[in-house]
Amino acid sequence: MNATTTALAAEPLPFEDFRHAPDADLEARIEAVKRELGASLLILGHHYQQDEVIRFADIRGDSLKLSQLAGARPECRSIVFCGVHFMAETADVLSRDDVAVYLPDMAAGCSMADMADLDSVEAAWSDLAELIDVEDVTPVTYINSTAELKAFCGRHGGIVCTSSNARKVLDWAFARRRRALFFPDQHLGRNTARAMGVPLDEMIVWDPRRELGGNSPRAVEKSRIILWRGHCSVHQMFKPAHVAQFRERSPGIKVLVHPECSMEVVEAADLVGSTEYILKTIEAAPAGSEWAVGTELHLVNRMAKEHPDKAIHFLSPMVCMCATMYRIDLPHLAWCLENLARGTPVNRVLVPEDVKASARESLRRMLELG
Repeated sequence: MNATTTALAAEPLPFEDFRHAPDADLEARIEAVKRELGASLLILGHHYQQDEVIRFADIRGDSLKLSQLAGARPECRSIVFCGVHFMAETADVLSRDDVAVYLPDMAAGCSMADMADLDSVEAAWSDLAELIDVEDVTPVTYINSTAELKAFCGRHGGIVCTSSNARKVLDWAFARRRRALFFPDQHLGRNTARAMGVPLDEMIVWDPRRELGGNSPRAVEKSRIILWRGHCSVHQMFKPAHVAQFRERSPGIKVLVHPECSMEVVEAADLVGSTEYILKTIEAAPAGSEWAVGTELHLVNRMAKEHPDKAIHFLSPMVCMCATMYRIDLPHLAWCLENLARGTPVNRVLVPEDVKASARESLRRMLELG
């Protein structure tokens, strides 16, 4: 190189080069990058991911399980998370400093997580402080939330929960303070608190668009749990009528639903549990048994294929899939991986250090519960 030559950094490969490529070509290119990068690359696939993508995952699971397992791989240097944005954030919070996390499509978000942002939660906290002692309120955020909200909980003595440990987390919260502010999913909070014996008249729903969340001062003062007005766009589609239709059609059927479903659906079901619980229940079910399952469509269809000895039905007559997770497809995955191998990485998810430290604290409190 002579003195007049300027070294230019390589430009990332444009996504348009991948958009219209045949699936077989994309699959071969993905496999080639996996062979090239070896153990330094870890591809994580959430259970709701579409089949053509999750087949390339080194580990599949729910968001917390994937993030925890990612941090336990000493040879890993790059994580490509086939999930949604808050999951990649959690992986970045829990991973070592020498591990970079990438999301194949930054538009893969979560409608539930978007229903509670830091400004709205801080405004609610300030409003609550005018009526009650917020030192006696534990903020609890569902893992389906931004790193900023996990950090908010870390700063205010709060904690994170998952759908499988929500009861244990609320037990922890109520043992320390009188009240809990639960966000962003009202249904998981309500179903969990009700199972613990908290009466409905001690639960209020906080709508951030309304004064005092749409509640009277008396209702706020009486409350034990303050539920954020948020929900999962997939699980809200299931209705009690769907349960009734299946029971009428197949009297011996078992109905199994996720706790993000409404209270009325949970009451009508036979069994309620997290994604991991649903998977284990179906796996352990006897051959010939029949199930109607209320959770994301790709997962239900995959279980039906993997357990052909059982009759497994999707609970809703309508298509209910996680549309934002569906954004992670073969073109985006191949584009992300080839740029990573080429040294022009795209779509890194990097949580700021101050947010990461506080978010890690709220996650640590949860993880210590076991």
